Amino acid sequence: MTYGFFKSARMMAIVERDMRKFLRSPALMLAAMVFPLVQLIVLGNAFGGKIHDARLGLVDHDGGPQAVRVLESLRSVESNARTFETIVYTDERLMIEDVRRGHLTAGLVVPPQFSRAVYEHSRPRIGLVIDNTDNFLTSSFEQVLTEMVQTLNQPDFQPRVVQQAELKVVELYPYIEYMKYLLPGSITLAMFVSVMIGGGIVYIDDKARGVHEGYLVTPITKMELVAGLNVAGALKAMGAGVVLTVIGSLLAGVGETFRPANLLLMLLMIVLTSFAFVTMMFFIMVRVNDPLVPRAVFGILNTLLYFPSGAIYPVQAFPKWLQWIAWVDPFTYSVHGFKAVLLKGVGLAAIWPDVAYLCLFALTMFIFSTLLFKRTL
Repeated sequence: MTYGFFKSARMMAIVERDMRKFLRSPALMLAAMVFPLVQLIVLGNAFGGKIHDARLGLVDHDGGPQAVRVLESLRSVESNARTFETIVYTDERLMIEDVRRGHLTAGLVVPPQFSRAVYEHSRPRIGLVIDNTDNFLTSSFEQVLTEMVQTLNQPDFQPRVVQQAELKVVELYPYIEYMKYLLPGSITLAMFVSVMIGGGIVYIDDKARGVHEGYLVTPITKMELVAGLNVAGALKAMGAGVVLTVIGSLLAGVGETFRPANLLLMLLMIVLTSFAFVTMMFFIMVRVNDPLVPRAVFGILNTLLYFPSGAIYPVQAFPKWLQWIAWVDPFTYSVHGFKAVLLKGVGLAAIWPDVAYLCLFALTMFIFSTLLFKRTL
């Protein structure tokens, strides 16, 4: 009886100790409550939304009354469903190049003599040039524009001309399987996880074990110390990015990866993404001392940064507040750059905004991390 009592007391002492440790970490408690809410809100809005505010180019080689009807139909969709914004071009090659570079989601071409073909019942066609590297946007655009063409084909109350226009789709790239579509996001996520483990958790654990005390008694400056830790973390992330790029490209059958020009661009994106992630992680953890906090925060960061980036669903389908998160999220620019190189094979001209943002983001995070870093114990 007495032995059972003491055994129960020892067990309750362990329970009490763990509960006291948990209650002494309010950040961990907050993260434990916030994470399910963040996941519910972000995932609930990131999937299944309708495409809106995409960019559609239009080249009108006809200029006739039926071409005007097409433009009016586009403006009607733009005003009501807001699926896309119509941008009129005069140069078809420039429009197609903008689709290729990602400045437009698709382009519509009204051919010469379109109105005449309508009146002569000779199967008039409208050309749709679409960036089919994103299957979600492709299917949504084809559906909306096919419905628009079907509406144009509907006769008036007293028709004199039966219009039978049809939509001809021109895909710029071969069919993109979903595994290929997910590859850019998987590479980015691998580097982020590497940074979380090698640059976040290890950093806090080293602080908890007193490893950093050895640094602080040396004459090394704050900037040198922060730079050294960031470079070490970035190198780990680069290794993960390179390995996953090679293995993932082989598994997904992305042969464009191994072209010399694409390899250089991929290496550039891997380097910049690694530094952007590790400096961001260091900035978040620079004043943290509790080893439990990063393990809880990383789950929130993974959901909050990865899913709104467009890695698995197009950003155009998000509500405005989630698009603002995607706009400042370094994941977004990394995923976009990797998609442009891996799936489209385009050059630096298409990814320079991503390169510029990642450079600026990494530099900003590094400066603020250095300012916040304390050389005192």
